[in-house]
Amino acid sequence: MKTAVIGSGSWGSAMALLLAGKGYDVYLWSWQQEETDRLIRDRENKEFLPGCKFPDNIICSHDMSLCTDGAELIITAVPSPATRTTARQLSACTACGQRILNISKGLEAGTLLRLSQVYAQEIPQADVSVMSGPSHAEEVSRALPTTNVVASSSPETALWIQETIMTDVFRIYTSDDIIGVELGGALKNVIALCAGISDGIGYGDNTKAALMTRGLAEIKRLGIAMGAKPETFAGLSGVGDLIVTCTSMHSRNRRAGILLGRGKSLEETLSEVHMVVEGVNTASAAYELSKKYGVSMPITEEACNILYNGKTPLDAVYALMTRDKKPELEAEK
Repeated sequence: MKTAVIGSGSWGSAMALLLAGKGYDVYLWSWQQEETDRLIRDRENKEFLPGCKFPDNIICSHDMSLCTDGAELIITAVPSPATRTTARQLSACTACGQRILNISKGLEAGTLLRLSQVYAQEIPQADVSVMSGPSHAEEVSRALPTTNVVASSSPETALWIQETIMTDVFRIYTSDDIIGVELGGALKNVIALCAGISDGIGYGDNTKAALMTRGLAEIKRLGIAMGAKPETFAGLSGVGDLIVTCTSMHSRNRRAGILLGRGKSLEETLSEVHMVVEGVNTASAAYELSKKYGVSMPITEEACNILYNGKTPLDAVYALMTRDKKPELEAEK
């Protein structure tokens, strides 16, 4: 079976390795010819997944039409800011009914759209699904046991993708809650950024546990307001992804937060992480959505204050800790 992976970063490369391990012909697309040339020469992604050699059935190419023509599954794994431009390019190469599975996590700045909505706008002829969950590329590429959830409006498509991707070390569940799965995957990056800030300041486990718990409450509130199912946020794309992103040093969002908590500027932080930090891209969109839907998201608001308004992390923590007193359950409303 021919499959295509659009985006040769860490996550795209990891998925290419997983699909190749199932015996599929995998066409891995890079947005720059220079990157394709490096992958062909090295037969590995030395920058993001060093030591994970590409087998012969991974074909690296900068030609999108070559990659997608006849592919039974197209997996998109590009950073959220590049989603629309990539989708426009992909549209001309996508047949009616061709299956696209987006595995990137984020929101589109300005429009505040979920990424599947961007693909639906630009490639209306495609059958678009999403996948999310606790899945660091560094571990997937090493075949460490991982579980994710695929969400689709079509039960048949979800089951087909489950069967196509699932292995004995990569377990897939299915869902019909595209909104919840996408929001869980996108918004947890903002909370992970804050968890990293807490670590950078020097706070302990109590603080991080509070951030994760109250952060999940924010995610759930917004998700419900936008039409998601509450139970989705207790699953892999909610609490599961939140746990791994807030606690692991594989998490670029947590690493970025640590640098911010230690006093680095945003520019210095992004330069040092040297990877796309989706929590930075998502924070302002999430805050705008909270205002649009009339949902209280104080942690997200303070994250924006730190990132964009010059507020110090210590002042942001003080603002959160001295908010009006209220019962915990009432705060969920």
